[in-house]
Amino acid sequence: MEAPAYGGEYIEGMVGQPRFINPVLCQTSDIDSDLSALIYSSLLKLNNEGKLVNDIAENYEIEEDGLSYVFYIKKNIKWHDEKELTVDDIIFTIQTIQNGDFNSPLQTSWKGIRTEKIDDHTIRFILKNAYSPFLNNLTFGILPKHLWEFTEVSNFPLTEYNLTPIGTGYYKFKQFTKDRDGKISSIELVANENYYAKVPFISKLTFKFFKMEEDAIASFNRKEIKGINYLSPRNKKRIIDLDKANLHRLHLPRYFAVFFNQTKSKALSDKTVRLALSYALDKNKMIAEILDGEGSRAETPIPPQLLGYNPETKIYDYAEEHARNILESEGWIDSDEDGIREKKQDEEDEDTIKLEFTLVTTDWPELIESAKMLQEMWEKIGARVEIKNIQASELKNNYIKPREYEALLFGEILNYDPDPFAFWHSSQKKESGLNLSLYDNIEVDKLLEEARQETDQEIRAEKYRKFQELVVEDIPAIFLYSPNYLYLHNSSVQGVDLYNIVIPSNRFNGIENWYVKTQRIWK
Repeated sequence: MEAPAYGGEYIEGMVGQPRFINPVLCQTSDIDSDLSALIYSSLLKLNNEGKLVNDIAENYEIEEDGLSYVFYIKKNIKWHDEKELTVDDIIFTIQTIQNGDFNSPLQTSWKGIRTEKIDDHTIRFILKNAYSPFLNNLTFGILPKHLWEFTEVSNFPLTEYNLTPIGTGYYKFKQFTKDRDGKISSIELVANENYYAKVPFISKLTFKFFKMEEDAIASFNRKEIKGINYLSPRNKKRIIDLDKANLHRLHLPRYFAVFFNQTKSKALSDKTVRLALSYALDKNKMIAEILDGEGSRAETPIPPQLLGYNPETKIYDYAEEHARNILESEGWIDSDEDGIREKKQDEEDEDTIKLEFTLVTTDWPELIESAKMLQEMWEKIGARVEIKNIQASELKNNYIKPREYEALLFGEILNYDPDPFAFWHSSQKKESGLNLSLYDNIEVDKLLEEARQETDQEIRAEKYRKFQELVVEDIPAIFLYSPNYLYLHNSSVQGVDLYNIVIPSNRFNGIENWYVKTQRIWK
């Protein structure tokens, strides 16, 4: 019979460029996160079912008050330059994350948490308040202190180790190549023969970088690469012999929604309008036409596969005529017959509010198409919608941070052990928070505060169920869909067993079991 053998190469195409293969900075780029996940190790990691398991941690203890976590680290773990990993490296990485001068996307999740070195292989984390999802924080990659400790803040994003990283993970950086324009065209990694757990079967990983997805697809069709990190639904038809390849439909705990900033729009501050806009949406049509069927409806702020999802939450099914009737009954009429409804502010005031607003989104193709479809559906019930497609960096800095939008089409990602606090608690309405609807509900605040301190999973789940009911009732946002994450590779790559992932880099969970070479063994 055939069995996996060591050796061989897997070549994957990626769209974009690596910049920070650095676990402190990589979270804003899928490419950086993917490479960091292969090169660096963490205290805990997710397995291929999306569950937390030990990585460099041997085991851990949670003290009774829920404020102290003691971790015991495996011994004799070697950095790729043969130095030994110790607790000093973990503390150094956390202090770097906590230092605001380094601008780590992880900083918020580490505020107020203290670390204490017990010995070279034992560390204690001390929290100010009980925080039940804390273990999810421990999946960050660990930097080698001996290589980074003397790097000035100003040089931190510029140092060569961002592109020639040294970690303790499955694979070691070997080399990169550049094209004529000085852009990185490929990065080569080799298996870490001193890996502290199971050494991967595949001895070399090569990542090739493309400007456009179509270029990566052409390379795949020519058999120059064996996989593509993400295949958009609209491009499935471009893959030759797709039925002979392996297309993994992975479910990330994410959703896309329209978030309403009621402080910027009088029309959207009327719940009747938000209710009508909800009923005017045909989510099934959006999934079929925009995602080519590769997705599912989103109805609540917690996706179905997560703790506390409430299947009993109210659903606003598509009912266009009902949406019109709701508006008519509450005084939203098109009195001047210009196709846009309006409403008098009060009976004695001649001034009217127009049912019109601007919808802002990023320049991602699926979101551009989604915005156009929303515009068409909402115009049918008498709403005028102006669309603004903004580049991602500009959207974040000029619109999301200062909350300069009336309606925002955007996505949110949770962990499998969700903590919706950052997205829906009223304290998160300011620039540094992620409460994109500027939602404010005292009862919701209380539920979220209690849930993140509750260690009993069923009690937490019940609080999340009540939280969903309140949010859906208030309609601060309209939840649209959760797209599948499509990961493609050819049939030469075997042993890939994926189920649940939280972020795209989690597709490499279990990569030590992937193989491209086989050997014949006799029983």
